[in-house]
Amino acid sequence: MAEILTEIRKIPPVTRFLAASSLGITVPAIMKLVSPWNLIFVSEAIVQNFQIWRLYTSFFLGSMNLNYIFELAMLYRNSNSLESTHYERRSSDYAWQLFLASLALVGVNRPIQSYSHTRALLHTLTYLMCSLSPPGALTSVMGLITIPIAYFPYALLGIDLLTGGTSAAAQGVSGMLIGHAWWWLVWGSGIGSGGVEQGMYAGWGRAPTWLKNWFGERDEHGRTGSRRGAVQAFAPRQRAEEAAASGQVTGHSWGRGRRLGES
Repeated sequence: MAEILTEIRKIPPVTRFLAASSLGITVPAIMKLVSPWNLIFVSEAIVQNFQIWRLYTSFFLGSMNLNYIFELAMLYRNSNSLESTHYERRSSDYAWQLFLASLALVGVNRPIQSYSHTRALLHTLTYLMCSLSPPGALTSVMGLITIPIAYFPYALLGIDLLTGGTSAAAQGVSGMLIGHAWWWLVWGSGIGSGGVEQGMYAGWGRAPTWLKNWFGERDEHGRTGSRRGAVQAFAPRQRAEEAAASGQVTGHSWGRGRRLGES
């Protein structure tokens, strides 16, 4: 048991929260320990009866069949990929941006009267993960075929259309829209793997101080450079310019030298 707990603790905190929430909400519903009706998004119940928990549970109530295994695996893989690479040592920023994206998903899904935001959330994370992947990267669709990762969100949307009809596809489209907005507004359209957020609203994606403290993180965002965790990389030209501006001499001093013919 201790070994299992150790392995669970190795999972990044936000991904661990998402996977645990999915299991904790879906499995009791499958086992009929709780009615799915009490977990779905119903605005009247939230506003009139103050059943606020529906805002949370509607994001994690998965399918009531074997498709849930695929959904859980996708949720874990995509979130773990984001948190372990692009948000390495910055789980607070990931949690904050995910929270804002979830609020946007609720608003976008209101016109289509969606009772569940699970698929929309999955599509959001999938779109962001694929957009931040290196150009030319490949991925597998259900272990059957391999396609460029840039096309994977659309393949997933096609699967939703075939298995769940137009309502499921509409939820997928809403998730892709929020995923695209997340990528474009926070990360910037020209940012790929290993980059840092440079979108027009990148500042909004920085977690508040209280959330960073709750995660036990420090604000280590540098002024420029590519950041991975606490490491900041600078271009050689940038470092030379900074040294010249500060009056520091870098490298070995070779002296003033002599002209040809001088003794």
